[in-house]
Amino acid sequence: MDELTHINQKNQAAMVDVSDKLMSKRVAIAKSLVLLPKPILSKLENDELISKKGPVFQTAIIAGTMAAKKTGDLIPLCHPIGLESCDISIKVISDEGVEITCHVSVSHKTGVEMEALTGASVAALTIYDMCKSMSHKIEIKNTKLVKKTGGKKDYDDELSL
Repeated sequence: MDELTHINQKNQAAMVDVSDKLMSKRVAIAKSLVLLPKPILSKLENDELISKKGPVFQTAIIAGTMAAKKTGDLIPLCHPIGLESCDISIKVISDEGVEITCHVSVSHKTGVEMEALTGASVAALTIYDMCKSMSHKIEIKNTKLVKKTGGKKDYDDELSL
């Protein structure tokens, strides 16, 4: 098992020192599944949901992108990173809900997994917020990292949501 990286020699919480690391292209992809009840899904038109608050998926994409850019402000000890790319897509999955994919990249000394996970999570929460007036039977599931490249080791989860 790897050592705890966010603990310093005094056994206190500390940001990881990346000053000696080399810059490289870092990419991360995270996904989240939002299960929506049939009454909500029945309101789909041209791959978009319109609620009283406006276009649900477009708003969720904007919210997720904003959140990914602010990850360093939201997660303690997470490095602030100026993302070079953040692409969020929302795909309807049959009659059960939607799959959110957040793809981020940057040339940096540290990875962007947390940015991808934050983007997917906040997009999912935004869908919940915008649809809760139609039903509270909305479930956010399986938010997870599916791919990471750059840094010490790559990761690729072949299991799909």
